[in-house]
Amino acid sequence: MITGELKNRIDSLWEIFWTGGLTNPLDVIEQMTYLMFIHDLDDADNIHAKESAMLGLPYESVFAKEVKIGERIIDGTQLKWSVFRDYPADRMYAVMQEMVFPFIKNLHANKDSAYSKYMDDAIFKLPTPLMLSKVVDAMDDLYAQMEKLQETDARGDVYEYLLSKLSTAGVNGQFRTPRHIIKMMVELMEPKADDVICDPSCGTAGFLVEAGEYLRAKKKEEIFYDKAKKDHFMNHMFHGFDMDRTMLRIGAMNMMTHGVESPFIEYRDSLSDQNPDKDKYTLILANPPFKGSLDADIVSADLLKVCKTKKTELLFLALFIRMLKVGGRCACIVPDGVLFGSSKAHKDIRKELIENQRLEAVISMPSGVFKPYAGVSTGILIFTKTNYGGTDDVWFYDMQADGFSLDDKRSAVSENNIPDIIERFKNRNAEADRKRTEKSFMVPKQEIIDNDYDLSINKYKEIEYVPVEYPPTSEIMAEIEALQVEINDEIKSLKELLR
Repeated sequence: MITGELKNRIDSLWEIFWTGGLTNPLDVIEQMTYLMFIHDLDDADNIHAKESAMLGLPYESVFAKEVKIGERIIDGTQLKWSVFRDYPADRMYAVMQEMVFPFIKNLHANKDSAYSKYMDDAIFKLPTPLMLSKVVDAMDDLYAQMEKLQETDARGDVYEYLLSKLSTAGVNGQFRTPRHIIKMMVELMEPKADDVICDPSCGTAGFLVEAGEYLRAKKKEEIFYDKAKKDHFMNHMFHGFDMDRTMLRIGAMNMMTHGVESPFIEYRDSLSDQNPDKDKYTLILANPPFKGSLDADIVSADLLKVCKTKKTELLFLALFIRMLKVGGRCACIVPDGVLFGSSKAHKDIRKELIENQRLEAVISMPSGVFKPYAGVSTGILIFTKTNYGGTDDVWFYDMQADGFSLDDKRSAVSENNIPDIIERFKNRNAEADRKRTEKSFMVPKQEIIDNDYDLSINKYKEIEYVPVEYPPTSEIMAEIEALQVEINDEIKSLKELLR
């Protein structure tokens, strides 16, 4: 979660833009995103150079000795944030406007790549050298503060806080999923080196970034010492779709700064006919928007065959099933209504998951996870596409704490079920004998069918009532009378002292 000091620095940076004449929040976010990318590009280049040197691998810096900008050939080092930030304001402004911005717009060699598509219409909008100088200094301070928060996804928190300044953010469903929830879902799914991963509502690409980081940490030798697997990781593994160009820019830049050279991130309405993907992905990680209903005329006809509805949360589940290859896995966040809704569409999608696919787990999350932006109760569904069934026992977990307070402040607390969820999920064979009064337990498929395919944990959890014995009423009354006598005596003593 974002700290007070980090929040104050972002507010100060925002004020520089505001007082400098850049008052459209979307413009401010875009410009800050570009500048963060330029800063991160310098940092990432240095890290990759050091890693390559340690591994004895060749590495060519993006800031090579000479860079062509238009008709000019310039020294690439002056495009590095760590170099131009020390220039006088006028020179810094000229370098940024005439060299750095054209450089990042044309950074990707593949003109059909996501990065090239969404940077093509990027415009440098800072109006004066003085404002740029102030912004660069403020961003250095911001990054210094982010460095102190090494154990958290400070960069993601910055994006979240920036998005909170958009009045339309809540309507458009643009708030990012908390990083610790993303990380938990990725660890539960354990991505493999040959996976083809998709998030059909990717936003800032949080799930894709975390999946990439997991693979870097757990499968480093398998991927990066194999030419074919490295090419797959860099160019073919990650796919993301969204309908907001600002989010796509952030997502493409976010992936590149995390070392993925060519993610396939595309402008697409995933639920419409413009999304042809079928039997394509081996892993889907998603938190689709719960924005209610939409025009059924634009929805892909084959999704309506699975569940005839206008509700996006149900249609996205049908979409995930269609997009996965047989054997492909999915972990997605859904609002609680999906788990127990009584409409025909709600029952149809649950029946599809249980009867025709293999539903593996339902993790019930507390309502405060998405605060302060939304108080809706949610759950995580984990399933594998089989097209022939396979659901046996479904594993339920009642998450009651995620390491943060469940109020609007979301302060760090010691209670955290996430490590326990990961450990128990990976050892589900040991879960069969757990009682229904515990945090997790197994429920047989037939019992779920008998309950009209209801997946609400409260339908199956048993509450253990501990009997409490109270003393007789006469004894309680006697104690009250004795206390009253004591109070009267004390009052009498006080009156004596006041005479």
